[in-house]
Amino acid sequence: MTRTGGDLVADVLLRQGVETIFTLCGGHISPILVASAARGLRVIDTRDEATAVFAADATSRLTGIPGVAAVTAGPGATNTITAVKNAQLAASPLVLLVGATATILRGRGSLQDIDQMALFRPHVSWAASARSVGELVPLVEEAFRRAQHGVPGPVVVECPVDLLYDENVVRQWYGVDAPARGSIGGAVRRWYLQRHLDRLFRDAARSSPAAVPGPPGRQTASDANVARVARWLERAERPVLVVGSQALVAPREASALADAVGSLGMPTFLSGMARGLLGRGHPLQLRHQRKQALREADVVCLAGVPCDFRLDYGRHIAAKATLVTVGRDRHELRKNRRPTLGIEADPDLLLRALASRRVASGRWARWLDLLRARDEAREVEIDERSLTPVDPVNPIWICQEIERHLGDDSVVVADGGDFVATASYIVQPRRPLSWLDPGVFGTLGVGAGFGIGAAAARPDSEIWLLFGDGAVGFSLAEFDTFVRHRLPVIAVVGNDAKWAQIAREQVEILASDVATRLARTDYHRVAEAFGAAGFLIDRPETAGDVFEAAKAVAREGRPVLVNVHLGETDFRKGSISI
Repeated sequence: MTRTGGDLVADVLLRQGVETIFTLCGGHISPILVASAARGLRVIDTRDEATAVFAADATSRLTGIPGVAAVTAGPGATNTITAVKNAQLAASPLVLLVGATATILRGRGSLQDIDQMALFRPHVSWAASARSVGELVPLVEEAFRRAQHGVPGPVVVECPVDLLYDENVVRQWYGVDAPARGSIGGAVRRWYLQRHLDRLFRDAARSSPAAVPGPPGRQTASDANVARVARWLERAERPVLVVGSQALVAPREASALADAVGSLGMPTFLSGMARGLLGRGHPLQLRHQRKQALREADVVCLAGVPCDFRLDYGRHIAAKATLVTVGRDRHELRKNRRPTLGIEADPDLLLRALASRRVASGRWARWLDLLRARDEAREVEIDERSLTPVDPVNPIWICQEIERHLGDDSVVVADGGDFVATASYIVQPRRPLSWLDPGVFGTLGVGAGFGIGAAAARPDSEIWLLFGDGAVGFSLAEFDTFVRHRLPVIAVVGNDAKWAQIAREQVEILASDVATRLARTDYHRVAEAFGAAGFLIDRPETAGDVFEAAKAVAREGRPVLVNVHLGETDFRKGSISI
């Protein structure tokens, strides 16, 4: 059989180590999907194109191989923009394959024809459009390289529909094989179309086979910079290390990073994808009072963490502290706060180089004891707050129940505001690469896509989706996807019948709850209608049995939604992030 452009694209995906492609079907991209399935790739079709991109993003974060999503032209492409931008700001590498109108019809009013490249270019690391079948292989190969090069991020390859189908089919579309008839103008038109098609397919047979990819390039710190940081640490009395998502750009080397952090002996805070890096209860890991620790520290190392709003634009760090920033993005090294030393390198490689120098100091013991005491005091306070009667269910207490039931090999997906923020104080990921949140963009609606991607990448793990009741509205329809593809996630919806993250501040400042009210919707029944299992927790004493039942259902391969009716507490104050 003749190899189509769809076959060529699928061959590249296979050789690049891709195991799953996420999509919402469309005629423009059907040959890619059919060819991928024929080669043994798993094709997971979602109910929204954004979900497909979120799923590809999650797969990339967990495996280190760029995730792949394929969407159709026009609205299929525009529906992905939020998810693409989220991946860009999170520096998450993924490859988005976008269908497009036939090359001969661009700008002529064909179905779903827009300038897609102009739409994507501000939001991706690289974008290109194939102009012939022979360009498909080199462009898709280049896409994988670009997605991982320098600062990782999403890339886009536009694949016009007439490059993907069989040449004979395309020639029939163009009508060039029909018997000649009509005027001279008709003959000229026929000649022009024939010439155009010849150009499209001329080099298809000579298209180079997909190359076996080499490992993505890593950026190491210079010996001089490693030595400078080592000297500062040797003299430090109150060092603090903050490790963020960009220290995990090489997921397969996460254990080496964890060993390095443990060897350094510095008091350590973990954020984003780095949560869970040290496991549960590691003596160096601190979970509370980060702002106070940074203000008192004499040396601060931000490993893959920018000085953005999450660190109050650098104001959390004392002016007199020695500040070391390390990451791949040169601009972010100096964002909002000029460091003592900014190192453009992979954060994990710097920390491993420092650990090899054995710079840990015994003078840090008293400092670490002080920070641990603060952590323990905060834990006692949280425990006390969890016992406060709240009707119907205390959100702090239910988060502790989730923590008690979380499996040792689990992945936690966070999608929401108030409920998820409360959970972040309590739920402790058990291992590296076991926490997924949107990142700096703060995007609601990532939950189902991240859950799909996590379940595909880690099929033997428990996948817990923590939803706010506002956030779950973005992706309830994806329970159909979970059921059809046997993705046994355990979703927990914190249902307080409001957009609580917004309501707290809005009511206090503006004395109005307008547009923040929701209903106690029966989300568990919606999930049941899609074929999932649904449970309701509206009394705290039922929670333990419900979570055990949910875990048992998930072990059987069926997705679950647990709808928890929450009461109101003042555990978290209102805030507007600006």
